[in-house]
Amino acid sequence: MSGLSPEGGGAGIVRLTPDRAPEVVAVLCEAFRDYPVMRFFLGDLGARYDDYLSRMVGIFVAGRVKSGHPILAIEEGGRPVAIATITLPGEHATPPEVEAAHETLWTELDPDAKSRSEALVAMWRRIALPVPQYHVNMLGVLRSHAGRGLGGRLLREVHEMSRLDPGSTGVSLTTEDPKNVPLYQHCGYEIVAHDRVTDWFETWGFFRRDPP
Repeated sequence: MSGLSPEGGGAGIVRLTPDRAPEVVAVLCEAFRDYPVMRFFLGDLGARYDDYLSRMVGIFVAGRVKSGHPILAIEEGGRPVAIATITLPGEHATPPEVEAAHETLWTELDPDAKSRSEALVAMWRRIALPVPQYHVNMLGVLRSHAGRGLGGRLLREVHEMSRLDPGSTGVSLTTEDPKNVPLYQHCGYEIVAHDRVTDWFETWGFFRRDPP
């Protein structure tokens, strides 16, 4: 899930430590506030939407932290302005406390929230290539820094991580914004799957194979 600009900037990339998870959540909540996946997962919450968005993103980020997966950032003035969360190659079980937090969240939302979530996650799993890969879960940039190529810089960092890892064959990601499709293709990704979730919401799966 993401939005990006294909050209790069000059900012350095850092790997954030677990104690900075609240900063990660803040960037991702702003970047993905109106993203179709979030609206689909959470449903119609009215004035409660932002609070539940923060909770849902917080649970996701906690899962990355507890599993030891990288969270990359570009900073400006000591604060992150662009974030990439990554799942490393291999099978990874969801930490029990994260699973429990998800279950609590679903009970507070509408009765179909959990089934919507499970159906979309199952779809993403179906369209994933069965090869060892780095997966970019979320790639988000603050609106104030959009259009500066920060997302593209983060992607290239992940490409290099995968290339240097003998246990990986490439990088995968999905998008639910049709405007992102040509941008990912510009970055060397190929469409490996496309499916429509609802009449207003579709998803694309991408894979960029590591160069030989």
